[in-house]
Amino acid sequence: MNVKVNEKDIILKNISKSYNGQVILEDINLTIPGGKFFALLGPSGCGKTTILRLIAGFEIPDSGSIYLGNQEITHTPIYQRRVNTVFQNYALFPHLNVFDNVGFGLKVKKVPQDQIEHRVMKVLKMVHLENHAYKSIDHLSGGQQQRVALARSMINEPEVLLLDEPLAALDVKLRQRMHIELMDLQETLKTTFVYVTHDQTEALTVADHMAIMNYDGIIEQVDHPKKVYESPISTYVAHFVGTTTIFSGIIRMHQGMVELDVENLGRLNVTKAECQTAIRAGQEMHLSVRPEKITMYKQEPNQEGVISLSGVIESIVYHGYATFYFVRLSSGQRITVFRQNSEHTALQPFDYDEQIYVSWAPEMGVLLER
Repeated sequence: MNVKVNEKDIILKNISKSYNGQVILEDINLTIPGGKFFALLGPSGCGKTTILRLIAGFEIPDSGSIYLGNQEITHTPIYQRRVNTVFQNYALFPHLNVFDNVGFGLKVKKVPQDQIEHRVMKVLKMVHLENHAYKSIDHLSGGQQQRVALARSMINEPEVLLLDEPLAALDVKLRQRMHIELMDLQETLKTTFVYVTHDQTEALTVADHMAIMNYDGIIEQVDHPKKVYESPISTYVAHFVGTTTIFSGIIRMHQGMVELDVENLGRLNVTKAECQTAIRAGQEMHLSVRPEKITMYKQEPNQEGVISLSGVIESIVYHGYATFYFVRLSSGQRITVFRQNSEHTALQPFDYDEQIYVSWAPEMGVLLER
């Protein structure tokens, strides 16, 4: 491999893997930037954990190569890789206290006791557990146990830390707090974090970069979280990352405007909609519109150039900070509208079965070819 790369990058090149004749990964190519917090996001069973296990060395690919920087590690034994894994079930030793759990690997390597003492307390301080060093594991909360698992994984100062849905067993509040702690830890250590999750909100929260996998184990998009959300490259990504409404139709050109001709709905002005491909008349395309980009009105808005459609409110879901409205358009299609809860919205309430109008500017939509 002659291409110059960052010495901390993880590179998967033409990776394929099958189990009992079933193809899990096929010809996967992925570069994970070194020193970043990288999220691998996809539905259960799509091959995310398999990629993690291949990087860790628990599995060997049927074909293809894995590199850490310019060094190929495809067949490197687990113990020779500067890679550690944090599992969902923590895998702590219940008969050892916090200190001994974290220092276990150093003890096995026969590191001098004074060095063990120094290194264990240093890493416990990083995860804010220095005052719990001699507590029993079963006297710790779920979040504290998770931090013990993190500390044990970091004790040998790995170049890569692999996290396989490590917060799945925690309650929502604790999970949110752990997101911040993990982000702060990665920023301090500058270690490459590879975080596997099926939770889109979690991935958007913690990651610097992310890859989206579909049900067939294919990587759909790799980019910054904001780019993935604001500029998805397929209807799959648009649906999987966040909430969206998709309009499908045929591109028409009319008086200098680009329009999407949607069956039973008419033509939508998409002249200024974001699009990552060339647009041709007669081409089938899909328009993605996020719920926060849409405004609801009681009367039809008189605004030139905006898209305005009539509908009826079918469902209302209150989220505290905001409310989601599910509106059935006159065409029969359902559209989702997000409305921030505030004093202003309280003065203009919307109710079930109310006839309303939804509206958005053309530039708020994203045209997708697939």
